[in-house]
Amino acid sequence: MLEQSYDFGRELRRRRLVARLSLLQLGQRVHYSKGHLSKVERGLKRPTLELARLCDAELGAGGELSSLVALPHGRPCLPVPGNDEEVWLMQLRKDGSSSFEPVTRRDLIAAGAATALSLQIGTPLVPGPVLEGAATLVDASRSIFEQLRRLGQASGPSYVLPPLIAQTHSLEQLAVSSGPRTRTALLVLASRYAEYTGWMAQETGDDAAALWWTDRAVRLATAGTDSGLAVYAQVRRSLVSLYRGDIAESMELATLALRSTAPDRIRGLAAQHLAQGRAVAGDHAGCLRSLDRARELLERDGADPSQPVLGASHLPDVVSMFTGWCLFDLGRPRQAAAILDKELARVPGHALRTRTRYGVRGALAHATAGDIDQACRLIAEFLPSLRLISSATVSADVRRLSRVLGRRSRSSAVRELLPELTATAARTRRS
Repeated sequence: MLEQSYDFGRELRRRRLVARLSLLQLGQRVHYSKGHLSKVERGLKRPTLELARLCDAELGAGGELSSLVALPHGRPCLPVPGNDEEVWLMQLRKDGSSSFEPVTRRDLIAAGAATALSLQIGTPLVPGPVLEGAATLVDASRSIFEQLRRLGQASGPSYVLPPLIAQTHSLEQLAVSSGPRTRTALLVLASRYAEYTGWMAQETGDDAAALWWTDRAVRLATAGTDSGLAVYAQVRRSLVSLYRGDIAESMELATLALRSTAPDRIRGLAAQHLAQGRAVAGDHAGCLRSLDRARELLERDGADPSQPVLGASHLPDVVSMFTGWCLFDLGRPRQAAAILDKELARVPGHALRTRTRYGVRGALAHATAGDIDQACRLIAEFLPSLRLISSATVSADVRRLSRVLGRRSRSSAVRELLPELTATAARTRRS
């Protein structure tokens, strides 16, 4: 680590002198103190990836400074969950929390559990009597799904997971007793429930459960003759890998999905995630190419509008919003803040989770760009929502924001806000 810090510091000093900037001038541009930069240049202080990206952008280093800072080590890879005669075990507690765990029947019997929801995807479907009102059943279940997605925007994930799990199980069981056409519709819809359950599991910070539910969604979709979701599973795993810090795996999975023959929307989302990975890796040109490809694919998406949307459904222009965040990862926080502000204003008011996610990111971009007062005003607006939605992924950005604002503790706005922000970050992390 010391050798890495020395190499970075020596290269930073060389490029700073070539640009004819003093430590004070560079510090003013990247919003770090002169003393901090001096210690980094002398190898006495470890450079952060955030600082490297900012210096890359200011000194025109083309990502070379970032390449001298090791990316955070990703957590161990998660296995793809299998079936293994699984039984679903869900617990609901009086404090409103819940938990879900797939277990084998043998383990369930050994533990003496009294009740569980059994799942039999992967086994032959036994034809049963055609249910009366089948079309109404599919429509009603689709309507419930949309309502659960709205609920997921306005509450913590632990509150929406139980009905999602129960409804997924019910749809699978109803499909067994339906005719071929209705069975297919029910299984595909059940796969959308399972896919969204994976999103909510990830929001609780449980990556293993997120991937388990993604795998379950693929099994259900395959049983319903929807082969495209198998590729979408790679897209979801790509995002989980990105959040876990495994950038190489994230980009590899996204590339595989992008090169597939999956529907345009799925490939567009893959291109979007590839752009994120390239941004984190400091590849500015590659990131922008991937964003252009994402826009091209998503704009020609011909999916059935009556079917639930895969991926984000509350962003009017998902590529523009992701462009803003990619620019932040590329060390261009001021450009990022301008785009995030513009796109945040277009997000519907009822999409509380989405607004909070990008509101926090906008505040982080403003703070990193040195616009501390605007960052404080923005995050203050979303503090109540942070406690309500209890998102693990948003909380990670809140902790980053706390660290950035902590460097500007002389600001009266920061002194007033930081205690509550720090407490909120700690509380959401525990939850």
